[in-house]
Amino acid sequence: MATEYPHRIALLGLGTIGLSMLAMHLRRPDTSITVYDPRPDYESQIRSTLPSLLDSPDSTSLIDDLIRTSRLKLATTLPEAIQNATIVQEQSPEVTSSKQALWKEVAGLADQDTHLWSSSSGIPASAQAAGCEAADRVAERLVIAHPFNPPHLMPLIEIVPGPETSVEEVEFVKKYFGDIPGPGASAGADAGASSGDQSASQHYRPITLHKEIPGFVGNRLAFALLREACYLVGEGVVSAKDLDSLVTASLGPRWAGSGVFESYHAGGGEGGIGAFLQKLAPTIQNVWGELGQVDIEGEQAWKNLVVKQTEDAYGPYTPETRKKKEEMLRDVVEMQKKKWGEL
Repeated sequence: MATEYPHRIALLGLGTIGLSMLAMHLRRPDTSITVYDPRPDYESQIRSTLPSLLDSPDSTSLIDDLIRTSRLKLATTLPEAIQNATIVQEQSPEVTSSKQALWKEVAGLADQDTHLWSSSSGIPASAQAAGCEAADRVAERLVIAHPFNPPHLMPLIEIVPGPETSVEEVEFVKKYFGDIPGPGASAGADAGASSGDQSASQHYRPITLHKEIPGFVGNRLAFALLREACYLVGEGVVSAKDLDSLVTASLGPRWAGSGVFESYHAGGGEGGIGAFLQKLAPTIQNVWGELGQVDIEGEQAWKNLVVKQTEDAYGPYTPETRKKKEEMLRDVVEMQKKKWGEL
């Protein structure tokens, strides 16, 4: 029965992120997951997609076994999904009002000590909890657990507590994700009911932000690079394909082994990042002052150019392309763990 598992998760929303999160949660042998999505076809999506995310060659057997052993339950209503849950994690659309309405409904259905997690990529916990009754303790229990796509492969989890989120909740979510085995761990019915057989090499690397900020940190960095990339292509400085080649042939490989600050710390030689910032101050300031400003809303010439050049360069994003890119991601992450251990 599902109640035999210490972590009973209600996973709300089975889009691309939700399905990948489902695969990730199933790699912990001490979890059972009840999923719910208002779409009528979500079961067929699970059956067609989940086995490949779990590296299973037998799609029919895997899903049926997970359901038979209550490791996976397909709910038809929100109350059914939340019943007996110890954790509720939502992947609803990125609309503040809809998330607020969802948490109000969840608060009336879940136990008072149920952990509340949001996979939002930019809406803070405090905004999501606004309007909930103080007696329901939503603001105290709600925390952002933002994964990077695809979560079943990407190691980062951004933990973003709100100003009222309890310290205990932050520590719980950090330990939970830190203990999830990496790709290749069994998700079948014989996976066991404890996490004691997990690999010693930690795959997931949760980080905790010290304060809320729109977009959090990962997306703010990514969107800053995207803005400048769009500006450069729109201004005719470089083509979209060549800009991508520049990233994959320079910044990408470097950042896979060293982050921003570590890279420039090495760039400063014996003086470290302090020397780097001092020596290149005029150049850096000149570039910072010239960074492009683009408006993404409305019809913009740069947008049409970026879309056309990207589509011409890469064509449609096919399942075969996704598989190839995911294999590359696996290799990069495994290389990091092999070369550097726990990062």
